[in-house]
Amino acid sequence: MKNKMIHLDQTDMPTSWFNPLSLFEEPLDPPLNPETEEPMKPEELKEIFPERSIDLEMSQDREIDIPEEVMEIYKIWRPTPLIRASNLERELDTPARIFFKYEGASPPGSHKPNTALPQTYYAKQEGLKALTTETGAGQWGSALSFTTSQFDIDAKVFMVRVSYDQKPFRKSMIQSWDGEIIPSPSEETEVGRRFLAEDPDTDGTLGMAISEAIELATKSDDAKYSLGSVLNHVLIHQSILGKETRLQLEKAGHKPDVLIGCTGGGSNFGGLVLPFLQDIIEDGRDIDLIGAEATACPTLTKGKQEYDYADSGEMTPLMNMYTLGHNFVPDGIHAGGLRYHGMAPIVGRLNSKGYMTPRAFEQTDIFEAALTFANTEGYIPAPETAHAIKAAIDEARKAKEDNEKKTIVFNYSGHGNFDMAAYDDYLAGKLEDVYHEHPEQ
Repeated sequence: MKNKMIHLDQTDMPTSWFNPLSLFEEPLDPPLNPETEEPMKPEELKEIFPERSIDLEMSQDREIDIPEEVMEIYKIWRPTPLIRASNLERELDTPARIFFKYEGASPPGSHKPNTALPQTYYAKQEGLKALTTETGAGQWGSALSFTTSQFDIDAKVFMVRVSYDQKPFRKSMIQSWDGEIIPSPSEETEVGRRFLAEDPDTDGTLGMAISEAIELATKSDDAKYSLGSVLNHVLIHQSILGKETRLQLEKAGHKPDVLIGCTGGGSNFGGLVLPFLQDIIEDGRDIDLIGAEATACPTLTKGKQEYDYADSGEMTPLMNMYTLGHNFVPDGIHAGGLRYHGMAPIVGRLNSKGYMTPRAFEQTDIFEAALTFANTEGYIPAPETAHAIKAAIDEARKAKEDNEKKTIVFNYSGHGNFDMAAYDDYLAGKLEDVYHEHPEQ
């Protein structure tokens, strides 16, 4: 192989996002008003989210033009390289070709700015002064702080308490971009005080942090709430990474047989696979889609598909999604971005219709896979990304058993440079595997 990296010129960058909603035979179930349980009108949702985000949420247009102002800032780090993991292939002695899309190239080090940037741009266009949000492991909070700094908007970030304590340098990143960060649950909101009264020593959850961020936004005239995963518009923004991947594979003369992403709320898995859905659904291409989640929070493998709140404080619209229940509190695993009780409705549709296969992995196994990857390819992945790496290694070993020359592609959703305490715990033998069934099972 001549080149490990497959690059695109910036002149070849996709200029539109891909929207899969028109591909589905039946529309996704609408969000419901939590008080009336009637479908929510766009104007109701716009009380919480920036207006243009909700317009995109409801759109049936298959291609959505990327605003020029967003494209210019994308070019700080996009397009990202698609890299052949040839050293890992040799280590595994597999006939499979393994590629990874390196989203760790962004300033915050993950895929999250792909949606933080347009959401911030729309907020600026709307005349808002601030965005509030939650963050698990800190990738989303740091991404939104980066993009709000680009448009001179304030960011207020509620970070899940266990990750706030585990990952202090994410706090430093957020503050370096002038974001304000608060460990959640906190004393700053009514709902946060309620959670603390119920359990003063709680690790916190993304559902709790979402409630705090929404409460703050709804009490302000010039602030709205920004979500980093789950919703349709978020996955649509993320499709730029899948579109680039598609172009890069074509440039190298390959077609994917397996596409893999880790699944917490669904944004990086969705972003990778959405542009390939036309090939699968309309053209009948046989591509295996694998969502890798944690056994500590097995939303797709153990959850139920039903209407549920997206937050623990019951402030959000009800969404029909795979869920472990909005009051589910997972153990404080290092993969904080995978500690969310629900899954994006788009990803849920792919799962319920059999277009994808979810797999849940133990904490010790994903760190073993991460170190195998680090000692072959050199990159140290985030714990969330390590779940996708584990799935890719399993697929490569299966290809060896079956003597199949498959092309395996996974989304390297973020680097692990601020997660070294997790590696310390693994190397010291301190990590324990955690399993959960659905709380009602």
